[in-house]
Amino acid sequence: MLLCYITDRLQFPGNDSERTRRLLAKVAEAARCGVDWVQLRERDLTARELERLAREAVAVVREASSRTRLLINSRIDVALAAGADGVHLRSDDIAASEARVIWTKAGRRAEGGGIFAPPLIGVSCHATNEVRLAEAHGADFAVFAPVFEKHGSAGAGIEALRAACRPQPAAGNVEGPGTSAMPVLALGGITLENAPACLQAGASGIAAIRLFQDNEVRTVVQQLRNIPD
Repeated sequence: MLLCYITDRLQFPGNDSERTRRLLAKVAEAARCGVDWVQLRERDLTARELERLAREAVAVVREASSRTRLLINSRIDVALAAGADGVHLRSDDIAASEARVIWTKAGRRAEGGGIFAPPLIGVSCHATNEVRLAEAHGADFAVFAPVFEKHGSAGAGIEALRAACRPQPAAGNVEGPGTSAMPVLALGGITLENAPACLQAGASGIAAIRLFQDNEVRTVVQQLRNIPD
């Protein structure tokens, strides 16, 4: 099961400095507790502010875990400048294939002249056709949202998630087994109570803000990973 913590420091109490401190502590906690991906999604910040925060987030993730990967929401330039592991694209951003080309052409080089690993690229999707398009463009994963009702807005529902996760048949074999391997994560109103339904519908994992941010991450991760296959 893949787990993705999506950040939103504005949900923390306090002034901006306190919110940033709480956010970085939560990012470190998520990394220590085995969350696979952290998506830095602070949309109110300027590029310079986001880069500064991203550099701090990269540092705490590297210190806390060798496994967790940090993605920057939408901004490929910031992800490159901060040394993040990849980028998460909105549904109306450029295609994953274009983002990968930009990343490669940027010629990211590590100290000593070595080449950095290829980026991890995720895409936000709100319909099955968007998931198919993301996969066709070589995205590493998609996040399908919102699954459940959130802030008064109706969710797409479990059946829509099931359709988005359903593997596509191999070319020329309409009735045969699917060959799609791109993970699709469920997002939107996810709780420990409804997460099993998402996994039963075919989701490869869970992405969430409040589920991780408002609770002890270790407990959440343990309960999610203990959901039967």
